[in-house]
Amino acid sequence: MPHYTPPVKDQQFLLHEIFKISESDVPGYEELDRDFTSAVLEEAGKIASNVLQPLNTVGDTEGCTLENGVVRTPTGFKEAWDEMAAGGWMGLDASTEFGGQGMPYILGTATGELFSSANMAFQMYVGLSHGAASALAVHGSDEQKSTYLPKIYSGEWSGTMNLTEPHCGTDLGLMRTKAEPQDDGSYKVSGQKIWISGGENDLSQNIVHLVLAKIPDGPEGVKGISLFVVPKFIPNEDGTLGERNSLSCGGLEEKMGIHGNSTCVMNYDGATGWLVGDMHKGMRAMFTMMNEARLSVALQGYCQGEVAYQNALAFAQDRLQGRDVTGVKNPDGPADPIIVHPDVRRNLMDQKSITEGGRALVYWGAEMIDRSHRANDEEAEAMVSLLIPVMKGFLTDKGFETTVLAQQTLGGSGFTKEWGLEQFVRDARIAMIYEGTNGIQSLDLVGRKLPQNGGKTVMAFIELVKTFIKENEDNEALKEGFLEPLKAASKDLQAAGMYFMQEGMTNPNNALSGSYDFMHLFGHVCLGLMWARMGKAAQEALDGGAEDKEFYETKIATGRYYMARQLPMTTAHLARIQSGGDTVMALDAANF
Repeated sequence: MPHYTPPVKDQQFLLHEIFKISESDVPGYEELDRDFTSAVLEEAGKIASNVLQPLNTVGDTEGCTLENGVVRTPTGFKEAWDEMAAGGWMGLDASTEFGGQGMPYILGTATGELFSSANMAFQMYVGLSHGAASALAVHGSDEQKSTYLPKIYSGEWSGTMNLTEPHCGTDLGLMRTKAEPQDDGSYKVSGQKIWISGGENDLSQNIVHLVLAKIPDGPEGVKGISLFVVPKFIPNEDGTLGERNSLSCGGLEEKMGIHGNSTCVMNYDGATGWLVGDMHKGMRAMFTMMNEARLSVALQGYCQGEVAYQNALAFAQDRLQGRDVTGVKNPDGPADPIIVHPDVRRNLMDQKSITEGGRALVYWGAEMIDRSHRANDEEAEAMVSLLIPVMKGFLTDKGFETTVLAQQTLGGSGFTKEWGLEQFVRDARIAMIYEGTNGIQSLDLVGRKLPQNGGKTVMAFIELVKTFIKENEDNEALKEGFLEPLKAASKDLQAAGMYFMQEGMTNPNNALSGSYDFMHLFGHVCLGLMWARMGKAAQEALDGGAEDKEFYETKIATGRYYMARQLPMTTAHLARIQSGGDTVMALDAANF
């Protein structure tokens, strides 16, 4: 059976030695001292390892079942949901006005990591509810907020997002779901939505669906899309549940992974709904939560990498096979543990360096979201918007790659269900697809985010990297292992950006053919910056006489590995970008 140990020490290192949250000027961060965050993370860790992780295999094996219109979640999921709700975890970072605990988003991100690593399929029910609540909190009317938010934050009700239709995924302008206005101000919503996570479940008393639909005679395409709240049970004025709405689950998808989460076909047959926000402005309402939603998927990427790495490491330390080429390390045994072999070390170091770097990048994203929301910092909002497609695309690609590397560490055992690695691989795969496929993320990055504000935001990122390098150029401990590789990688990023500026207008295919490579190039530079910051903090701790020398020395060694073995990939990505689009577009469609 697989295991999971919450990496609270690594989390605390980031929160207090990299981002120094209790010293930050972000409102609310002053309450987040080490003792407080330690208490929260330790408690979340207990739930993750003792409650959620043991259900991960159960959820994968049993899956969900549809019986008489009701989805039954796997054994133990309902009890776990109730325990999470009783602990207030659903509303940890939600407004106190509606029953939440008012904690910053970065703390919600850190606890969410623990829950997602332990049981990704279960945590999706929580995450989708959080996303629906976030959209209502910004765009809902006062009545909608008071009706729905307290119930979602308490865990009594859950929430979903309904976008995709059978013929309509990324191109939402093709949407057919209709919302007919009624005399009482409500709407009758009719249509079919697919791939709706948690669309039907037995965890909560009510399910609050947020549904994108078109009002008749509205503008064509995405400009005519509106957002509606369509509850499974229509609430009475006193908050109790009223009549059953005319919507239903038409089927469950049979999926590669995340079997414990119900992925539903949802049918709306004249269901009663209410407009959320302005008419024909549904996409704006949806994009309000997009940064948070895509950051949470980026988190899922490295979370599955984390739990897979932990199990691969344990196997490598125990599995006896062959002898160390430099000398026997286990003279009392028939062979040495496989962790002595250089190729196994390389495999594990790839996993470790990507996972820890990814955690730092996601926490930085969460800090910027807090800064933009709590301090109205427009520069932070612009920066996180630029980096979200990088975080989502790069970290889910690398997260999946990490689970495969972990599976490979186990050899044949990794291919069997007994050890659990094959589930991590299957579960991680979806993160590269939903919330916008990674190909779409790369197109969004190059086509929309890069040129925004006249390119000022990407230049601000490059300047941030340059400033870090310049401020630390006299730091001999950082210079060779961290600063020089980061400088080289940032030059590759600048060169790629210049290529797009020169080629994008005259031949868009040249730019778009290199968009995926650019996303990965950018991602490597982001992780390079994170590792440089972690390397600096670890060295300062050692210079200051830190008691746990091994922890900080390990950080530095892992960071040096990333800078030497992973970061040089920027050069390959740049070469691919600069090769242009001719070879990509050379074949006629009929010749593929």
